[in-house]
Amino acid sequence: MSDVEVMASIMRDHILSLLREGKRIDGRSFEDYRDLEIKVNVIEKAEGSAWVKLGNTQVLVGIKVDLGEPFPDLPEKGVMTTNVELVPLASPTFEPGPPDENAIELARVVDRGIRESQAVELEKLAIVPGKLVRVIFIDVHVLDHDGNLLDASGIGAIAALMSTKIPKLEYNEETGEVTVLDEYEPLPVRRVPIPVTFAKIGSNIVVDPNLDEECVMDGRITITTDENGHISAVQKGEGGAFKLEEVMYAVDTSFKKAEEIRKVVIEALKA
Repeated sequence: MSDVEVMASIMRDHILSLLREGKRIDGRSFEDYRDLEIKVNVIEKAEGSAWVKLGNTQVLVGIKVDLGEPFPDLPEKGVMTTNVELVPLASPTFEPGPPDENAIELARVVDRGIRESQAVELEKLAIVPGKLVRVIFIDVHVLDHDGNLLDASGIGAIAALMSTKIPKLEYNEETGEVTVLDEYEPLPVRRVPIPVTFAKIGSNIVVDPNLDEECVMDGRITITTDENGHISAVQKGEGGAFKLEEVMYAVDTSFKKAEEIRKVVIEALKA
């Protein structure tokens, strides 16, 4: 057994010992999130942006809006695409180069939570159905990785979208020209989906796992919900298995925690 494996085994035994006593390695209860800070409009040249600090995890999300063609099967809707960059300085496990499987999974979970909740009214972003629509680019940059990038990125993405302002347009049907006006309007966002992630360590379920807990967890599940009581996305990762009662507990808890986080997002936008 290597030194790394020995240290991982010691860490897991320590965390499990604490969990059996109803404690976590950083002193939180099983359902406590770390301190959450959100600031919006932090990138001057972006249409929308948000910085999120969850414990020591930090992400920066920028929104750019351009014009382009719609998807052939969705001619009357705008386009939304999500990309994630795991900056090497954020963690010794991140490497430069094309997105790895972790970055791809992170981007898909963030995108699915927003898309499936229909948070953005994409039908309002069509300028000429079938030909010209607005294209939304959500770019997530991980600045510091200390666990639970899924929630930090998802929270940052919806906060950035809600802060986004887009220029009004005029379309001339005769010439086919689009004129960009010097007036702005909010991006049409109608829902606030919030992801809540749980880690299973032994027989214990904890919310918002930090990096130490992620390193020893047996499984992970992320549940994204909106303010209307709907589940828009569920993502299970890192192997392991969840019993039915554990999944139901996670669902109930995700609604409660999402409501708390949603209030923080709204307050950040007001500020």
